[in-house]
Amino acid sequence: MRGPWLTSVLGAVLLVGITLMFVTGLLSYAAYNPDLGANDKTPDRGWLGFYLFSWPTHPYWLYRLTQGVHVTLGIVLIPVLLAKLWSVVPKLFSWPPVKSVSHALERISVLLLVGGVLFEFATGVLNVQLDYIFPGSFYTLHFYGAWVFIGAFVVHIAFRIPLMVRMLRSGGLREELRGRPRNGESALSDSTGLVSPRPAAPTISRRGALGMVGAGSLVLLGVTAGQSIGGWARPTALLAPRGQDPGPGPNGFQINKTAASVGIRPVDTGPAWRLVVRGGGRERVLTRDEVLALPQHGAALPIACVEGWSTEDQEWSGVRLADLAALVGFTHSPPGVFVQSAQLSGSFRSTTLRDNQVRDPLSLLALRVNGADLSPDHGYPARIIVPANPGVHNTKWVTRLTFGENV
Repeated sequence: MRGPWLTSVLGAVLLVGITLMFVTGLLSYAAYNPDLGANDKTPDRGWLGFYLFSWPTHPYWLYRLTQGVHVTLGIVLIPVLLAKLWSVVPKLFSWPPVKSVSHALERISVLLLVGGVLFEFATGVLNVQLDYIFPGSFYTLHFYGAWVFIGAFVVHIAFRIPLMVRMLRSGGLREELRGRPRNGESALSDSTGLVSPRPAAPTISRRGALGMVGAGSLVLLGVTAGQSIGGWARPTALLAPRGQDPGPGPNGFQINKTAASVGIRPVDTGPAWRLVVRGGGRERVLTRDEVLALPQHGAALPIACVEGWSTEDQEWSGVRLADLAALVGFTHSPPGVFVQSAQLSGSFRSTTLRDNQVRDPLSLLALRVNGADLSPDHGYPARIIVPANPGVHNTKWVTRLTFGENV
């Protein structure tokens, strides 16, 4: 079955899929507003952040869509990737490994390509499953790994796309799908080195092989996509840690990290809890009852996380961030805000929100959800909820808001 035609079909799928994955990955990075405060988990990114822009708050489901596509598509492409690597095995292990200087450079690019794609897919899958067995931060490793891989990917495509286009225009795909196998490539006329000079009798047709790969991708789609789609599809997300319904009641929706897992103590969220609002040289200290006495507003917003899972829209209520900024003098065009949590350890215990996020009327310091007080695991006594914001930046157990500083 091996040959430039089969490799070209699989390569065309990966060309489209990986390009879309890379674009949604860049959008995911931009959504973290890494150019603000301590948001950047990838230090010294330099010019790799050339494209960063102010992440919008509308449509409010934007991050849910882009990150859901990024993760789900990555899982779905695994069978295609494995089949593509199988189709080029003769080239990966050709002997001698280096024949000339130009050949050595080509082999290095292939090493970066294959190593990069395996690294990106492996770390992505482990992140989805919350298995951080690799050393270092996922964000740093995945970010720099993506740029190494995409560089090698672009070089590879530049050299191989003429052959891929020629193979796809040969009409072989239609013949294969109709059950009339096209003539096998001859090893004598093959310049790619993919055709076996002494092929064994086939045990499966190319149509069967493509069908098997496609079926594998559809199965993975079926057991993964529900964590992003939600509703009736959520129970089908058998491979997703956040795929299942965590329980009934107003607070019965998915949780990223529990209060116990990050060391939140009852004293941190009990009657002694205070919200400190600072900015412009002013400071206000509020009890929860005083925060509840401020004008309350509602917002129907989901939570979406980097692992690809998201909730349906939840009915949040609380105080607009813009109204809290007004307490310390920012009555017009409030600036960004530095948010701090009672969480004492672990990542994302603080975040910086951009001014456009503070000014959005749907951006709240939420006190209640679906008509009930927040549960401890959902951030009681108060949490941030901002439209189109990554879940980890919707900080829970908020204790301090600093407007116009550390931004």
